[in-house]
Amino acid sequence: MAIAASLRGTVASVNLGAIQSNVRRLLQVIGPDVALMAVVKADGYGHGALPVAQAALAAGARWLGVAMAEEGIELREAGVQAPILVLGPNNREQLAAAIRYRLDVVVYSPESLEWVIEAAQEVDREARVHLKLDTGMGRIGIPAAGLDEAWLERLSHPRIVWQGLMSHLADADQDDPASSREQLKRFLDAVEWLRQKRGSLPPWLHLANSAATLRWPGMHFNLVRVGIALYGIDPLPGEWGLRPALSWYSRIAMIKAVEPGTSQGYGRTYRARTAERWATIPVGYADGYLRGLSNQAAVLIGGYRCPVIGRVSMDQLVVRLPEALDAHVGDRVTLLGDDGEERLTANHLAEWAGTIGYEIVTRIGTRVPREYLEDR
Repeated sequence: MAIAASLRGTVASVNLGAIQSNVRRLLQVIGPDVALMAVVKADGYGHGALPVAQAALAAGARWLGVAMAEEGIELREAGVQAPILVLGPNNREQLAAAIRYRLDVVVYSPESLEWVIEAAQEVDREARVHLKLDTGMGRIGIPAAGLDEAWLERLSHPRIVWQGLMSHLADADQDDPASSREQLKRFLDAVEWLRQKRGSLPPWLHLANSAATLRWPGMHFNLVRVGIALYGIDPLPGEWGLRPALSWYSRIAMIKAVEPGTSQGYGRTYRARTAERWATIPVGYADGYLRGLSNQAAVLIGGYRCPVIGRVSMDQLVVRLPEALDAHVGDRVTLLGDDGEERLTANHLAEWAGTIGYEIVTRIGTRVPREYLEDR
């Protein structure tokens, strides 16, 4: 499929130099006393987990984060030796595999700790765990106020190596910081209780995501988990010195001149207002170009913004060409990235589709081959 897909001229180009530039920028933000975890779950947010992981580690990241044991195992089997934390919930089978491959895992309930202990006994190894507190996200994690002496007893099991205490922020990217500050307070209260009761803390304390890493140094502790910013997609308004790492290109398959009133696409949701020229692009929602971009988005051709007209189909979309653009079949189309003075970012597409930049890049499918550049 990768060979066949490449023949149509559609490709996602990943600049690993941009990944490294972003890591170096983030290291400047956090300083030398804080470690950076590069989150490469979901195949590196659609960029390619292994090449992104290798680039990030080479630039100074010290940890990697994944969602599932399988993602971490793929990295281990490719030769990655850095610490890897499995951030999401995993079942007993996944936990046994994770421990076998020396992956750190998250404990988020009494049952999950029992599963970890059983898995560690099964593979006859110690399990490195990070206890997750729910300080306000409402997903996995024990209530922050629920950290008590019973938990200290549970975590003293000989098969358990307690590596970290963590939580996750619900809205660090929002203008109002009140709820994030409340989450920080709950986390700090748990840290202080632990310090008094245990006399020491686990080696790693981590709370900050990309947004908190950039805007709130007081949430850094000694490890930050950076996902979307690693890929150059700004998690907050403003200029943060990040470089988008992924561009997405295709080529014009057909150009046609149409008369006023001509309809385009399923449901006839667009009709030509005047005599127009339309270009068909061999990309659709099966490739990850969201159907929600229908009649909303634009692509770049020859330095011009060309609006997407009609509904995005499974395998094709159509754009209206400006009168001033001398376009031809085979010309390059920029779906995401730069063309002349124009730029389309994941956040642009997200705004048009009513979603977030994360979804734009993670939805780019396997029919779109990735190519990797080393521009620094």
